[in-house]
Amino acid sequence: MFFRKVLSALALLAMLTAAGCAAKTGPEGPPPATQSDISGLAQGIRGLGPEVDPEEAARAARIAYEYTHQLALEYEITDPPIVHNTKVNLGMRPRGLCKDWADDMEARLRQEDFATLDLHRAIGNAGIPLRLEHSTVVVSRRGDSVYDGLVIDPWRKGGVLHWTPIMEDEDYVWRARQEVFRQKIRQRQAQAMVSRDG
Repeated sequence: MFFRKVLSALALLAMLTAAGCAAKTGPEGPPPATQSDISGLAQGIRGLGPEVDPEEAARAARIAYEYTHQLALEYEITDPPIVHNTKVNLGMRPRGLCKDWADDMEARLRQEDFATLDLHRAIGNAGIPLRLEHSTVVVSRRGDSVYDGLVIDPWRKGGVLHWTPIMEDEDYVWRARQEVFRQKIRQRQAQAMVSRDG
């Protein structure tokens, strides 16, 4: 246990050194969104299809941005995401892993019970060597698949909401969370069989 903490502390030190030139937030956390930010996301959500209720699109956009800021304060975000993850894993911060952001954002958006929008979960870069696996929420038009929606990602920029059409995301190769879970189960079963037969 001690050895693991020492390694984690060294990793944190290396990341802090590497992140020295990265943008950091102040003690108040990341800056809140502007009305222009919120309007841009609302327009993006409306653009998912003519059936999307403009009021729901505006509400989803406002909540996504406002809740991102609220969570950034609750999670005590003051560093780039990878550094914050290390702090969470060392017990120096309460929450703020990408899964925490996705879980909390999904739960908050689900409270709205949207009639013209669906919420999905996606995992990026699953199974891709040397790439960080990442979880997020995706919003789509009601009835569309995860692959038709917009990534709603508050983790990537350390508490500053990033959104993009899922198929246009240049940073992550996204797959539906259930697909990734099924693949991981199959891999574990195959490994167990090899271990048993080996």
